[in-house]
Amino acid sequence: MESSNVIEVKNITKKFKIYFDKGSSLKEKMLFKKRNHYEERLVLRGISFDIKKGEAVGLIGKNGCGKSTTLKMLTRIMYPDSGSIDVKGRVSSLIELGAGFHPDMSGRENIYTNAAIFGLTRKEIDHRINDIIDFSEMEDFLDNPVRTYSSGMYMRLAFAVAINVDADVLLIDEILGVGDVSFQTKCFEKLKEIKKNGTTIVIVSHSLEQISRICERSIWIEEGKIKEEGVPEIVHRHYLTQMEEIRLQKKETDREKNGTVENELPDIPKGCFDQAVRTGNQSVCISEVKITGESLKKGNLLPIRNSFEISVSYDTDISVVGKISISILRDDNILYCYSDTFIDTQKYITFDRAGTVRLKVEGHYLAVGNYIVHIVILNSENHVLDSLQHALDFRVIADENGYETIPMEHHWFLEHTKIEEE
Repeated sequence: MESSNVIEVKNITKKFKIYFDKGSSLKEKMLFKKRNHYEERLVLRGISFDIKKGEAVGLIGKNGCGKSTTLKMLTRIMYPDSGSIDVKGRVSSLIELGAGFHPDMSGRENIYTNAAIFGLTRKEIDHRINDIIDFSEMEDFLDNPVRTYSSGMYMRLAFAVAINVDADVLLIDEILGVGDVSFQTKCFEKLKEIKKNGTTIVIVSHSLEQISRICERSIWIEEGKIKEEGVPEIVHRHYLTQMEEIRLQKKETDREKNGTVENELPDIPKGCFDQAVRTGNQSVCISEVKITGESLKKGNLLPIRNSFEISVSYDTDISVVGKISISILRDDNILYCYSDTFIDTQKYITFDRAGTVRLKVEGHYLAVGNYIVHIVILNSENHVLDSLQHALDFRVIADENGYETIPMEHHWFLEHTKIEEE
């Protein structure tokens, strides 16, 4: 192992036997031998990576890709079929909620047991027990049986023990998704502190935001291989883009399989997202919505810095004075931008027969990510005539040159700085 590395993973593979209908008792195994059929599933197909002292690394990927299996092999809970794993120093792990805790023992007794598993002596545990109790904020419940604890209380105690064993390597699998917000924040601050003191951290999580807050490198595992590794923000964008493309493709396949198309859905306009929520009396009725753009790709994927248009077609049998509003929200329901025809023109529209209104959006104002479009038609008194919540959805992706950031108005000022002549 190189002196600068704490973890070295070299070309590891791992397969599991997946039983279709396995007998659980000796009698069943003897009487129903044919039940014991299984297939061998290769989960890891030659994973290799190195992690240096004090580095924090996140493992990401969809369910079943092999990230948790990798973490369990780092803890030596299981071993690879081939390849090698070298880990230097004491390892502390939070692999599964409540792992290593006995439900009938008290929280205090479990602290001693769990810390001993990590290699601490009784004297070392006595010296640290107050720090563990203070961090867990569990003093009032410490002498109760652990079986009476909630999942958040489990996490508090397990985390408090794991960070107080002076580990060289800390391994965490999804556990930080449990517990209240204030304690999670406390955990993240503690992770940053122990990382600064030289502890190497490896995290498996579906929460990319958690990984971005702690880690300087992400490893994306797909189908048992490393798809990409690098700066979390970049790797996560590529991962989310691919996941969105898969979702849209599956959605389209399901539509074709079920023999349905968007404009056949009841009360939903042509081109509209099939889970849109419609309200209003439809005295002015939205008949079609669509998003277009020169660079727009299949599945409503828009390369960053490109313009696009949202068009709303309507028809009515009466004459109504009003306006059309369009809201663009991120997929976490935070309003990104809003506009309506009256705000921008200071004039109302007269709806009388059929027509189309188009909103052109300068794409360079939108960051990489998923977006949702709400469309509302209102009269001059702001009464809703027709409304489509989640009328459209689209995703802004990196462009063909790999640009993933929004340009900003800026100027360079060079003072006492020499510029090289060509």
